[in-house]
Amino acid sequence: MKRCALLTTDNLEDFFVYDQMLIEPLKQYGWLAEEVSWRNRRIDWSVFDVVIIRSTWDYQQFCEEFLTCLREIDASSAQLENSLKVVEWNISKAYLKDLQNQGVSIVPTLWFESFDYAKITSGFEHFSTQEMVIKPLISANADFTYRFTRDSLVGLNNELSDVFSDREFMLQPFLPGIIDEGEYSLFYFDGNYSHAILKKPKSGDFRVQEEHGGQLETIQATEDMLTVARHSLAALPDDVLYARVDIIRHKHEFVVIEIELIEPSLYFNMDPESPQCFVDAFVTKFGKGN
Repeated sequence: MKRCALLTTDNLEDFFVYDQMLIEPLKQYGWLAEEVSWRNRRIDWSVFDVVIIRSTWDYQQFCEEFLTCLREIDASSAQLENSLKVVEWNISKAYLKDLQNQGVSIVPTLWFESFDYAKITSGFEHFSTQEMVIKPLISANADFTYRFTRDSLVGLNNELSDVFSDREFMLQPFLPGIIDEGEYSLFYFDGNYSHAILKKPKSGDFRVQEEHGGQLETIQATEDMLTVARHSLAALPDDVLYARVDIIRHKHEFVVIEIELIEPSLYFNMDPESPQCFVDAFVTKFGKGN
């Protein structure tokens, strides 16, 4: 029986995790899967045939240590999925520039290397908006993401200056669609569409993650959604075992918020066929374990 590691972290008590839904289907194909923390420095990664990055949801706080771990896995005999090349490309949201350069529509964005209050305020005119969102280029789970108006920016100035003093960040108009309609996520395994969900924030919030009270529902993806997702996947630098394409409606078209290729929740709980769909894609790529 071959061995597969589902890469996670030490403490996920405050998160919703569904990776264990893969363990039994993988076993049916001769693969022994187990969850392993990326923080375990005693692991000999060569004992695994494949290491799948899954719920490593603290990596953004320890980016260099995380990349060091992945490079060690990549240098072992284990196959890393998604690949190190993909992770290094996807780990900074600057990859959105690559997508845009290849004709993929993204949320309008300004990019900054250092915090400058005057330049931030100029974003209101640039986007012709009353509200904006600021977020680090390396982030997850809406960490250090702020929504503000001109008035609230005054009170946030010192905090934002501290948070972004040594972080590259992006500035975007706040899109009311996130409240009115929600954010869509489309899931692909080995390039094949699996399922889609709609995520809406709880009342009074704009973050759609479950951990922040977001509400989820399974939806049927429209052809417009699928087209945006296909164009996005075609722009990736390498093949991927899994991908989540997050989109939102903006000015009567769907635009990409993010393409999650490192540690996205794949919401296996939202579609009963999705764990098997993932495992089928895995076995197509790596074969049966016995």
